[in-house]
Amino acid sequence: MDTIEVEIVSAEGEIFSGRAKLVVLPACEGEIGVTPRHAPLLTLLKPGEVRVQPAEGDEQSFYVGGGALEVQPNRITVLADTAARAHDLDEAAALAAQQRAQDAIAGHHDKISYAEAQAELARAVAQLKLIQKLRKVKG
Repeated sequence: MDTIEVEIVSAEGEIFSGRAKLVVLPACEGEIGVTPRHAPLLTLLKPGEVRVQPAEGDEQSFYVGGGALEVQPNRITVLADTAARAHDLDEAAALAAQQRAQDAIAGHHDKISYAEAQAELARAVAQLKLIQKLRKVKG
């Protein structure tokens, strides 16, 4: 079976390393799928879900809070701002972050800039979407 080496890392450390048949990522211009022998590519990632279909076993989901993607014909490297396994996401923390960002955008707090608030809101919404998706799969 043809596979590609995948590495997902963040400042906290390595989140995933292994071989996969397919990886689906949230690129800034839209979702992309990468398979073995993909053309070389460098792009930015937006907050969202990374899905890895390993050579063996079930599909795995990860959250990335943005970052960069490098694709080589036999290797995918995700350098994430923040990353976590999808099942490790904290819904209460994501809801709190969403509320803080919405308050900051509405002008209730001036501790963070509008752009930072927009970025925090995007990360929180992406986490919540992934949590809701996992809840539907389990249910």
